[in-house]
Amino acid sequence: MVLGLVVHLVSVLALPRIATQDAYSRLTPMTRLNSVTQLPLADPNTSPMPFMDPAFALAICRYDLSGGPLKLTVPVSQSYTSVSFYTRNEIAYYAINDRSAGKKVIELDLMTEAQHDALPEDEEITAADRLIIDSPATTGLIVMKALAAEPGLMPQAQATLNAATCAPQTEAPAKAEAPRGRR
Repeated sequence: MVLGLVVHLVSVLALPRIATQDAYSRLTPMTRLNSVTQLPLADPNTSPMPFMDPAFALAICRYDLSGGPLKLTVPVSQSYTSVSFYTRNEIAYYAINDRSAGKKVIELDLMTEAQHDALPEDEEITAADRLIIDSPATTGLIVMKALAAEPGLMPQAQATLNAATCAPQTEAPAKAEAPRGRR
């Protein structure tokens, strides 16, 4: 019984690291690096990811921070908008939605802790002015969702995510406090 428990725990913990068809691998051929790609609507036969909710428009930003920080901007949809951050190994490390952002646009900077520490301090910029997310890894996925409360509102939800941007920063962001946990 103890041996069975040990084998079970080892296999459950090792499978995500040795799986060849994880979400990052499945999305690589259909997404561009450091850019927002809208996914097709959920269809059980052709969905690129399992268990996609048909009430949500979905967009992905596959990122690589080795070249520098990213600037993410996601307009808020009429019903509900969320943004979730995952490492290359599918570990969720941060999430934000339109209600916690409190603005009409979710705007943030994504960088590694080393990139964050290298930023110059600017006393005039506060944490409320700029949201900086520290990524625990240089590569990963950002999943953006916009709810279509009714089927007829799906084009509007898709248009919201079409306006989202995920691109390398052209100017250095001002230093601000980074949230350390998920919201």
